[in-house]
Amino acid sequence: MASNTASPAVKRALLKQLVVTDFKLRYQGSALGYVWSLFKPMMMFGVLYVVFTYIIPTGKDIPHFPAYLLLGIVVWTFFTEATTMGLGSIVGRGDLIRKVNISKLSIVVSAILSAGVNLALNSLILFIFMIASGAEVNWAMVIFLPLLFIELILLALGLALVLSALYVKFRDFAPIWEIVLQVMFYATPIIYPLQLAFSADPRIAQLLALNPLAQIMQDFREILITPVTLTAHEVLPGLVGIIIPILIVSTLFIGGYFYFKHRAKYFVEDL
Repeated sequence: MASNTASPAVKRALLKQLVVTDFKLRYQGSALGYVWSLFKPMMMFGVLYVVFTYIIPTGKDIPHFPAYLLLGIVVWTFFTEATTMGLGSIVGRGDLIRKVNISKLSIVVSAILSAGVNLALNSLILFIFMIASGAEVNWAMVIFLPLLFIELILLALGLALVLSALYVKFRDFAPIWEIVLQVMFYATPIIYPLQLAFSADPRIAQLLALNPLAQIMQDFREILITPVTLTAHEVLPGLVGIIIPILIVSTLFIGGYFYFKHRAKYFVEDL
């Protein structure tokens, strides 16, 4: 049994067990297992590639567009999985929380890490696409990749902490978050290049670039796919493109952490 005063070693073992359990439960009884997790982003990629290459050729001017598009889908898939799983993580472990004095924070973190396992596996497919398409990796900037992964995880974790705490008290937040994700999908340059929005109206591109997920996605593309990718710090004036997205992520993570800690003591009575 683990408690909030457990040693770091016990907490790490508990977190590892939660991640393994989450991953196993997701594919329990499935003959194909992880293949289903891969199938969804690949099907989305296939449909979007056909649409935006042959029907509405918005990607015709983007070098290595297949890898460019797939990278956006991989990042988006992780973000949606992490926040959605994080949202329901406390309620889903309600029976365990009522019986054991377990670290509530570990439960949410395990949901993010479980989604991170899929991110790692999907990234292997992405690298195959990168090699096949001859993507122009910017080796001078590869050093920044770990920072981008950390920023992406902190963004997802900060939102998951807020959403999971709210969902314990207000179950309406599950459908609300579904709607928000639908809006974010089109407000993030996943299926269209940010250059297209900038050409249409620079003000729209600046608004889109304030989205930290867009900043992360475009920075990944600039480093891994093609240096001609338009990034947030190129769209926004001065240091705004660097400071604002990072400030948003930091605020969400720190604010989410303290809000979650504040609400955690009421979880048992609200579940």
